[in-house]
Amino acid sequence: MNKNYERWLNSENIDEATKKELLSMSEEEIHDAFYKDMEFGTAGLRGIIGAGTNRINIYTVRKATQGYAEYLMDHEFRAVRRGVVIAYDNRRMSYEFALATAGVFAANGIKSYVFKSLRPTPELSFAVRHLDCFAGVVITASHNPPEYNGYKIYDSHGCQLTPEYSDKVTICVNRVEDELSVPCLTPEEAGALIQFIGEEVDEAYYKAVKEIQVNPDVDKSDLKIVYSPQHGTGNIPVRRVLSDLGYNVIPVYEQCEPNTEFINTKSPNPENPVAYELAIAKAKETGADIIITTDPDCDRLGVAVLENGEYVLMTGNQGGAVLLQYILSQLKQKGKLPSNGLIFNTVVTSDLGDRVAEKYGVGVEKTLTGFKFIGDKIHMHKHSDGKPFLFGYEESYGYLIAPFVRDKDAVQSSLMLCEAAAYYKAQGKSLYDVLCEIYAEFGFYKDYLTSLTIPGEDGAERIKSILATLRSNPKSEVCSIKVKEIQDFTTAEMIVKGFPRSNVLKYILEDGSWVAIRPSGTEPKCKFYYSVVAKDAAAAEEKLSAIRKEFEPEI
Repeated sequence: MNKNYERWLNSENIDEATKKELLSMSEEEIHDAFYKDMEFGTAGLRGIIGAGTNRINIYTVRKATQGYAEYLMDHEFRAVRRGVVIAYDNRRMSYEFALATAGVFAANGIKSYVFKSLRPTPELSFAVRHLDCFAGVVITASHNPPEYNGYKIYDSHGCQLTPEYSDKVTICVNRVEDELSVPCLTPEEAGALIQFIGEEVDEAYYKAVKEIQVNPDVDKSDLKIVYSPQHGTGNIPVRRVLSDLGYNVIPVYEQCEPNTEFINTKSPNPENPVAYELAIAKAKETGADIIITTDPDCDRLGVAVLENGEYVLMTGNQGGAVLLQYILSQLKQKGKLPSNGLIFNTVVTSDLGDRVAEKYGVGVEKTLTGFKFIGDKIHMHKHSDGKPFLFGYEESYGYLIAPFVRDKDAVQSSLMLCEAAAYYKAQGKSLYDVLCEIYAEFGFYKDYLTSLTIPGEDGAERIKSILATLRSNPKSEVCSIKVKEIQDFTTAEMIVKGFPRSNVLKYILEDGSWVAIRPSGTEPKCKFYYSVVAKDAAAAEEKLSAIRKEFEPEI
């Protein structure tokens, strides 16, 4: 019998519901739930909710918080005085995990500011800076299925911790020997160490979002927008901001009510076409011009555009290119485009947006995957060379327009995308028309992501072997196209270029196409990113199919 399982089963500190779950487990379930401790990675915790050291639950959340509290007290004496902001989404156990987090901080003498009800992740980032706190925690599993939840930590800039600091937190978390005996106070016991917050922060955040408008007087009267928050946190802030500014928003009411099981959506992930089914039906019924949808914690934005009577889904890369074209062209037209401005995106983001930025004389800097690296870039440039931030984005539907938030922000993105749609509609064009104009100027870019899910203990080893094989047997050409460069982000060469060491490989081909491979930091997946450059869609599809066959293993 697993020793950790027995320790949990026989502990005086285990609640009755967890003990009942432990007793109902099969041997296979016991092994999977206890064969290791849940890893505290660069994105904090994310996993399946349930009993066990390899699951997210009250006890593993308390352990993570105790580790973070010890890090704050060891490294940052100001943390105790300035405090921590805590937000949470609509998922199972999110509120309970938020209170457990606050309770552990309180037991360590650290003050917490806890939102009274669910709030979007970008508002948590905003609140850390707005309240001058030293850290933040948000309880969310983003766009994952209902059985998941997660725990993400933020620094005093409202940015997720980069590896330099998250590695130190991980050491502190791993030093917590017994997750079942971590002290935790109730709000009543904590007194002034737990303060609940709400509307005053909301109003400050909404005010800041409204100020990002480039053309505040754009004609909105003829634009119809269908919006779905996918049962998550975006419902109030997105609708409030757009409504205040005069946009005609038609909600998908079936998906507006917060729900732990996402009962009226087949997927809460804007990257998944099935997430749009109800919204498309509503759009067809109302004759809407565009559909926007946000994921449960409202940091990702998906969009579909009416084109020839059908709603065409735009990828995160396409949405980023269109937003860039709108923002930069309008800033230039108004004489407000700085000569030294910068945009940031990641090494797995399409180069199409880079071409748009270069056209306007805007610099482009790449980061590793994860918006924390973009947030860190914003902070670094602000305090070094002062180069102004103009836009940040990644291929996974995350955008940031103004840096009062240091994470991707779907509330900001919703407003800017709707403004762009209204502006172009007044010119007789759709957002899709703008995308086609970009393709006509720079060539057709086909982007694709394959996520191979390989769960369990054997899966982790299989994922390691995929990267190891590609490193030991590098390709000199792919589909008869010569390999121009192989970037291995574990090497000293890439570290010298400013990238933290990361298990990522990127093949760059002579025709401008590329392939990047990396394991997910939060899920049992190996991800293959493709960006294929061709003369048109048909040629790109054919080239993509051939390249995929050379890289993806049969599972």
